[in-house]
Amino acid sequence: MHIEQLKLKNYRNYQQLDIEFDHKVNVIIGENAQGKTNLMEAIYVLSFTKSHRTSREKELIRWDEEFAKIEATITKDVSRFPLEIIISSKGKKAKLNHLEQQRLSDYIGAFNVVMFAPEDLTLVKGAPNARRKFIDMELGQIQPRYIYHLTQYGKVLKQRNNLLKQLQRGKQTDQTMLEVLTEQLVSHAADVLERRFMFLELLRKWAIPIHYGISRHLETLEIQYQPTIDVLESTPREKIETVYLEKFNDIADKEIDRGTTLIGPHRDDLQFFVNGKDVQTFGSQGQQRTTALSLKLAEIELIYNEVGEYPVLLLDDVLSELDDYRQSHLLNTIEGRVQTFVSTTSVDGIHHNTLETADIFYVEDGKVTRKT
Repeated sequence: MHIEQLKLKNYRNYQQLDIEFDHKVNVIIGENAQGKTNLMEAIYVLSFTKSHRTSREKELIRWDEEFAKIEATITKDVSRFPLEIIISSKGKKAKLNHLEQQRLSDYIGAFNVVMFAPEDLTLVKGAPNARRKFIDMELGQIQPRYIYHLTQYGKVLKQRNNLLKQLQRGKQTDQTMLEVLTEQLVSHAADVLERRFMFLELLRKWAIPIHYGISRHLETLEIQYQPTIDVLESTPREKIETVYLEKFNDIADKEIDRGTTLIGPHRDDLQFFVNGKDVQTFGSQGQQRTTALSLKLAEIELIYNEVGEYPVLLLDDVLSELDDYRQSHLLNTIEGRVQTFVSTTSVDGIHHNTLETADIFYVEDGKVTRKT
């Protein structure tokens, strides 16, 4: 899978861009605030329909313009098709093969992307929401139906929290509606949790041996999912629903007192262990970075194994954050297999034959030129 052509109109600091890419490694060089990260972000948005940098979509639209457009021609093994995202004050439109998709879950998964940025190095030691986002974005690419259940869960969760606040303040006393919303929430929560358990099993399959290799066969990685209810990965879906309902019944008064939903997938977490020790708490910076790198490389193999195509890899200002050994391991892994975009202020100090044969692009003030 690769991008043949990318077009931007009124996207961030790009007024107009029309550029073609090779199947191999493409290095995007530019000083800060010139647009190299915006270019990487546009490719990400093309895949996920939303930015990894902001939830305020109007920020993606060039100043004083009414809309932003991202277009691309994507090539897979046996097909070639256009994608298009239009962002405006009226909302967002996603087109696949010229046809507007009524549900984003019908669009996501057509074009797979894995991004590795400096903030991903904090995936292990950062806040739980970063690890939940990691699961949601990657699982959504291989199982678009997961996006539907996650979205529905979010909608019901918002309604339930609003009702809990009303009950907390005494503006509402009848709890019948709370029971209805709880049953709806539990149905979607069970779907989300079951699919996350399945994803974790796939992630372990790839991440554990990759981590073992990067650590020079000295460290063994273990990944555990931490749900807010007492269930196992082998627990049947029906039992998960039962446990959720029982738990919600037990904490009903506490939730009303606090005015918010206290359990569910939106509060779950991942935990990482290296040689039996919790990496988040006791791991060195090197161990934490090796774990994060292992997860990202595992994503690439996991997607390939599930969809039969390698995703496009975006390395956004991350190579300079890795030492020579981890740089080499990363570049050796992708060499000749994965179309890769590397953004950086300079390639000085990065010595690898993958970059020596790469296409080089320079970005300055929203304009891109190709090195000849």
